[in-house]
Amino acid sequence: MLNKIIAFIFMVYFIPVGAENQTAPTILIIGDSLSAGYGMKAEESWPHLLQKKLQEQKSSYRVINDSISGNTTHNGLSRLPDSLKQYQPDIVILQLGGNDGLRGLSLKQMRDNFIQMIEKIQNQGAKLLLLGIKIPPNYGAAYTERFEAIFLELAEQYKLPFEAFFLAGVADNPELMQSDDIHPNAAAQPIMLNNIWQVLEPLLSD
Repeated sequence: MLNKIIAFIFMVYFIPVGAENQTAPTILIIGDSLSAGYGMKAEESWPHLLQKKLQEQKSSYRVINDSISGNTTHNGLSRLPDSLKQYQPDIVILQLGGNDGLRGLSLKQMRDNFIQMIEKIQNQGAKLLLLGIKIPPNYGAAYTERFEAIFLELAEQYKLPFEAFFLAGVADNPELMQSDDIHPNAAAQPIMLNNIWQVLEPLLSD
């Protein structure tokens, strides 16, 4: 009897994230540390704040944050098919590329990875929001400019909703950055969400 009670408690209280309403429309976030809540509590991150905002607005959307710190576009491409199959998202927020740039990886390969991810998401029938990012200028003007241009080119090519720099108002403010000067802190998360929300909200009402 005791074992049955323990099993029941486990079933009630240890439900996987997002499993509480599998029929709800889903927003899937595929990102890196900027969306994974690096250096802060999970409830302080912008994806968690997004879910809270949706609930406050009585929206039925659930948010699945499938972001992993350190991920490159190659990592995202590798795990995307399983994520699409598992969560069957209605909207995908694609937030990757920063680690490709910071590591000085091939921009051609980054672009190719993005193209494959975009086409897989669109073939699934999901709406896609692309988030752009900038990298420090010390990588050289040619690399930096080409890196940033890729996001805009892809947004135009695939006619995607696009936020060119979702760290606008954050990255240039030391008080909103962690000590590594790379990751935003908890105080920056509402600003990041506001930048994203302006582009995301129209997709919710379609």
